Amino acid sequence: MRFFIPALPLVIGFILDAAIGDPYSLPHPVRLIGRLISALEGFVRKRFRSLRRGGVFLAVTVCTVSAAVPAAVLFCCYRLNIILGIAAESVLCCYLTAARCLCSESMKVYRAVRENDTEKARKAVSMIVGRDTDVLDRDGIIRATVETVAENTSDGVTAPLFYMGIGGAVLGALYKAVNTMDSMIGYRNEKYSELGRAAAKLDDVLNYIPSRITAVLMAASAALSGLDGRNALRIWKRDRRKHASPNSAQTEAACAGALHVRLAGDAQYFGELHRKPYIGDDDREIEAADIPRANRLMYGSSVFMLVAAAVLRCIIYGGLV
Repeated sequence: MRFFIPALPLVIGFILDAAIGDPYSLPHPVRLIGRLISALEGFVRKRFRSLRRGGVFLAVTVCTVSAAVPAAVLFCCYRLNIILGIAAESVLCCYLTAARCLCSESMKVYRAVRENDTEKARKAVSMIVGRDTDVLDRDGIIRATVETVAENTSDGVTAPLFYMGIGGAVLGALYKAVNTMDSMIGYRNEKYSELGRAAAKLDDVLNYIPSRITAVLMAASAALSGLDGRNALRIWKRDRRKHASPNSAQTEAACAGALHVRLAGDAQYFGELHRKPYIGDDDREIEAADIPRANRLMYGSSVFMLVAAAVLRCIIYGGLV
């Protein structure tokens, strides 16, 4: 029985996230990381002549603080009492797993689309995507939502689980710090191309393996949930490199194949049109019901990754308990 103790925080944290999600009224570790990044950005812009070097300093500092703080807290909790340690790590694992939040926010878009309230849908989708949403029509809103659910299945759920399976909540927090930096400063524009370069490269490295595992798990989830798992694999193999990022198209391609829809294409960011290739085949028109279908794929993939991460954690740490 003691062999399975290391997996308990992952499993309990995942269940807590599925049941209650993120309590917005409480301090959230990722929001605290975001404040640290913002503060350091101001410091770097004032003190560093080379923004590229300043970006390296920012990335190293954020990663160090984000890992050191939970490591210290968990070390103290586990030294006091193993139950206290498991409880503390479970709560942190819950915070680091964003499945419930991703599902809830995307379903707000779904309900607005079903109500034929385009402005409400645009506002809802603007909370979960980085592109300009005021130019999106109904199909564009749905497509953007499905894309972000597919991409964030890896970034927000399965990749954190993957790293928590290796190094618990501490490594999971380190991953979330890198992912948060990338989402805040990892843009290829005039303002952030130099400052965010280190964060963006580090995010590419950390997401390389989890994104590809997640794409395969998404195909398996599709096969078990009444969607087209075989086509998910076919489109993934064909279109997984159709993105400027080496990782983003992995899960988008698998999702597009499972749903038999076409995703991606041109998008507008900060008033500038970006030309991007399509992912998937235009077998049918995209529809509002594709949003809950994408969430089904997200949860299925997440459960698969949870099982794999729990087994991995028991293998690595089971003999140490």
